[in-house]
Amino acid sequence: MKAPELTIPRHIAIILDGNGRWAKQRGLARIFGHEEGASAVRESVQGCGELGVEFLTLYAFSQENWQRPRAETAALMTLLQKFLRDTTPELMEKNVRLEAIGRLGDLPMACLAQLRKSIAETAGNTGLVLILALSYGARTELIDAIQDIVGEVQAGRIDKAMIDPDLVARHLYTRCYPDPDLLIRTSGEMRLSNFLLWQASYAELYFTRTLWPDFRKEDLLEAVRDYSHRQRRYGSL
Repeated sequence: MKAPELTIPRHIAIILDGNGRWAKQRGLARIFGHEEGASAVRESVQGCGELGVEFLTLYAFSQENWQRPRAETAALMTLLQKFLRDTTPELMEKNVRLEAIGRLGDLPMACLAQLRKSIAETAGNTGLVLILALSYGARTELIDAIQDIVGEVQAGRIDKAMIDPDLVARHLYTRCYPDPDLLIRTSGEMRLSNFLLWQASYAELYFTRTLWPDFRKEDLLEAVRDYSHRQRRYGSL
């Protein structure tokens, strides 16, 4: 899959959008769109592995998603639990390490238990790091970071003069990962929707009209091709 002329992003982040519209176009309940979206996750994981991407972060469930009807969120959590259980053997086979960011304590106990189990089982893998953003919101992440920093200042562990971008980054959920180089959003919407607002400051943004359930390795490759033609200046000339 990898072409020699490509510049491969170290970290790709994707906003998974369009499951509901995919189902509606086919006269199906929304949950069928979410189920089909699992295939796109597998394709993206496989594609990133083939390209040599080191980190893949998927915006799988936002904090705002809890505002959806209870029946839908319950079905999504059941689907997530099943996906984790069924996919862990594939992650092991492909040497993928699973991790997660967000307010994970918001997840139902059974779902959280499966998430922790899958993370533990894949902890020794040395290939692609797959990061699921679950019950995640960038504004909440920043508030949590600020509260942690204020607590350290009040405890006398740091001086407020020490607060700089590096210190803030060390208090984010993503402290263990590099910032994304390429951020992809599917379905044609052109907004970040409270996803990695701090970390994506210098990410290259790529928007595609493809709905998430239809997103395949070829779509991922097209995004990387586009990224390869970008000139990243980080504010300089």
